[in-house]
Amino acid sequence: MKRICVYLGSNPGNRPEYRQAAVALGRELAERGIGVVYGGSSVGLMGRLADAALEAGGEVVGVIPELLVQKEIAHEGLTDIHVVTSMHQRKKRMADLSDGFIALPGGIGTLEEFFEVLTWNQLGYHAKPCGLLDVNGYYKCMADHFDRMVDEGFLMSEHRSMVLTSDTPADLLDKFAAYEPPVVEKWIERKKGL
Repeated sequence: MKRICVYLGSNPGNRPEYRQAAVALGRELAERGIGVVYGGSSVGLMGRLADAALEAGGEVVGVIPELLVQKEIAHEGLTDIHVVTSMHQRKKRMADLSDGFIALPGGIGTLEEFFEVLTWNQLGYHAKPCGLLDVNGYYKCMADHFDRMVDEGFLMSEHRSMVLTSDTPADLLDKFAAYEPPVVEKWIERKKGL
């Protein structure tokens, strides 16, 4: 893997563990020679991830819409920054530059971006690993809900297995290295012959 896209909060969150996880992931990626692709911001967890990866000698590529640059939150010390005109362009560019996707704690934007690339994976638009860095159980309820989707017949277990989860950056990246995408159609009715 050359680069991994990281989705995470533009706010720091209320727990120091969230900031510590962003720093740890940035360092771990740099130490493994894997570049970071992220939203290009200097604030919140986003800024901490970028700073940690840069301080550890890593490559950090930001992708940020013009509107956010104008609000003066663009990180000025990145390896490279792509300024785009829309959020749609931002998400596509981030996906095109990346070999995998990780979500740390964050808000609505973090979830929306992660779910979009996860959906693309399910539909076969890419076969890149998608994972949750589950800091302090932040994503436990989401993991439980994925299991419920399987139980209720809305998600195949093979697609459930696409969501890699760990509470440490090193373990999650090891899972990424071993990832093999499922080869199965999305539609349960077709699989069951209904």
